Amino acid sequence: MKAKIEIHKGDITKLKVDAIVNAANNSLLGGGGVDGAIHRAAGPELLEYNRKLGGCETGDAKISPGFKLPAKFIIHTVGPVWRGGNYNEDELLENCYRNSLKLAVENGVKSIAFPAISTGVYSFPLERATRIAISTVKDFLEKDKTIERVIFVCFDENTYQVYKNFFE
Repeated sequence: MKAKIEIHKGDITKLKVDAIVNAANNSLLGGGGVDGAIHRAAGPELLEYNRKLGGCETGDAKISPGFKLPAKFIIHTVGPVWRGGNYNEDELLENCYRNSLKLAVENGVKSIAFPAISTGVYSFPLERATRIAISTVKDFLEKDKTIERVIFVCFDENTYQVYKNFFE
């Protein structure tokens, strides 16, 4: 299993994978953080395409072309805003990873890169989110052999260290 999963520090918009996952907001029309970076790198065509998707519910996922990105697809998922842990935040975050992977399989994706969903402005505790991310992906990969490579992309050193420590 570890052979299929990698932890990487850097810019998700630069990766040459079949799909990158966007930690989007419900509108899918762009925002801050990784969402803004993906929209800027993909170009204005992404905004136009996403207008037709009609938004996305928290925990769900939708797919678009990668446009100017090296990735063929962008899978947009909306993570939960942390509200203390009593509002199904854990389950919603699990759904983000699971639904993104299901959509990837449906679209023939063999390699996929995830950011640390909900750990930025949505304030999900990093260690808790990391545990959910890695365990959900591992569970999925044990049952479905379609995806060959999953990369967790960490934007900063602290996130990278938390992922590395949890994964080892």
